[in-house]
Amino acid sequence: MLDGTTRWTVSVSKETDIAVRCFLAKRGMKKGDLSKFIEDAVRCRVLNQTVEEVRSQCADRPADTLEAQVNEAVTETRRASNRKSDKVSDRLLKRTLP
Repeated sequence: MLDGTTRWTVSVSKETDIAVRCFLAKRGMKKGDLSKFIEDAVRCRVLNQTVEEVRSQCADRPADTLEAQVNEAVTETRRASNRKSDKVSDRLLKRTLP
């Protein structure tokens, strides 16, 4: 088991169990791959629901307003990322200098 994992106990219908196990088997996956498959499916579902929520919240906003807000958020995220990268680079540089 991977570090930092949590064990779940879930119940699914027999039909779903057979369908998923057949799906995995056809692709050469083994029993242990079920956990990876479930985690990927859950992440996908959470992302899709989040996107739908955001879409419904933004449905009444004009496209140009949304685009401006997205551009602003992307710009700020890039600035923050660059500041973080600069700090990491500075720390690494300080470690390598005598």
